[in-house]
Order: sequence, then structure tokens, then C-alpha cells
Amino acid sequence: MKFLLVFDFDHTITDENSDTWIVKCAPERKLPNGLRNSYQPGHWTEYMGRVFVYLGDNGVTEDEMKRIMTTIPFTAGMIDLLGFIGENKELFDCIIVSDSNTVFIDWILKAANFHKVFDEVFTNPAAFSTTGYLTVQHFHAHHCPKCPKNLCKRKVLKEFLDKQLERGVSYTQIVYIGDGGNDLCPVMFLKKNDIAMARQGYTLEKKISQLAQSLSPVQCSVLVWSSAIDIMSYLKLLIKE
Repeated sequence: MKFLLVFDFDHTITDENSDTWIVKCAPERKLPNGLRNSYQPGHWTEYMGRVFVYLGDNGVTEDEMKRIMTTIPFTAGMIDLLGFIGENKELFDCIIVSDSNTVFIDWILKAANFHKVFDEVFTNPAAFSTTGYLTVQHFHAHHCPKCPKNLCKRKVLKEFLDKQLERGVSYTQIVYIGDGGNDLCPVMFLKKNDIAMARQGYTLEKKISQLAQSLSPVQCSVLVWSSAIDIMSYLKLLIKE
């Protein structure tokens, strides 16, 4: 009997978006209008690539970035929740599927000593070049029309589950914890016994309720959370059963 917990990262584990938090490193803590307006829907990774070039051009170092990133706040109750999961790892496999990047997530989790809670992190690969610039790449290629070009979270989840089955691991229930529009695609993949935990007032909750109104509801159960304590309460019930 094992449960799989799937976490989004920005606005779910952290209370902010890690990609916009990094702007605190920029001169005057803001980006020039031309750069800000260069974002095109579905191409966030390319946009962040340009942001990292701008930061590099302005002499922002890896150490400065790390210092800023590790001040990002966790969502209310999240430190308690991750501590609880860490104490019950024999019951929970835990992964992150995020549109952030490997460098940011690694820094943030290690600084708070939560990296051991997660079995795997699926996110856009990032690294510092020899000239000290942060570079970011697409996580994978996919053909899903609903998702941003660089990442379909449903594909990630399905491939992870297939790999686990090959290892002889199947899950009693999948609990998907997220907030954003790009979390809808994997949530629609969940089965009747699974549960989507959508953050209150955020895009995922709104999109799920729109689907229910148009009489094409998601198959899984849905619980809305505002603090990670709500998630922890649910997990405690789950392991009592």
C-alpha cells in the first residue's frame, strides 16, 4: 500500500513563482519593458532564457542568485507538510513536476533540507555556462495541444507510472497537488480513485469548476486547499484508513 504524491512547485510548494522571484537580482529589481513584453504564450522557457541573459549581462553572479532564491517563502503550512511526508516515506513516494528549473528547485529544497523528501524532480534542465550565465532548456518534446511547448505534465506522470510498474510498483492512490493551468492536463489523466488537490482561488480550481459546469467533470475527486495543513489533514486520514 503506497501513495504517490505529485507536487507542482511554484505557488504550491513555494508561495511565489521562482522565475519571477529571480527578478529581485536585476538592477532596481525590475526588468526593462522591452524584455518584459517579449513573452509569448506557451514560450515561457525561451522568455526566461532572455531574462537570464539580461541578468548575466548585468553581472549578476551565481552566488547572488542563490542568495535571493533561498529567501523565497514556502506556502503556509508547507514546511509542516513536507516534514510529515519525510517522516512517513515508507508510505509515500513523492515527485515534483514543475515548469521552473533544476537549479532553482535544487537550491530551494537543499537550503530548507527538504531534498530527501522527493524521489524525483521533473523540471526544465538548467546550468551555469563557463561564462557564468544561467541557461535553461525544454524538459522534453511532446504533442499535447493543451500544454506549453516545453512541458506536458500528463506525459511526465504517465511515463513515471509506466516506469514504476516495470519495477513492480503500483499505487493505491495518486494525490496531485497544484495550482496552475498547466496542472489541468495531468489532473484529467487521473482515475476515479485518485484525488486532485487544487489551491483555492488559483487557475486550476477555476478550470476544474468550469469543466464541471460544462458537464465534462474530471474523473478524480477534487479537494480545494488554502494551507498545506489542509493537505496534511487529508494525508493523515488516508494512512489511517
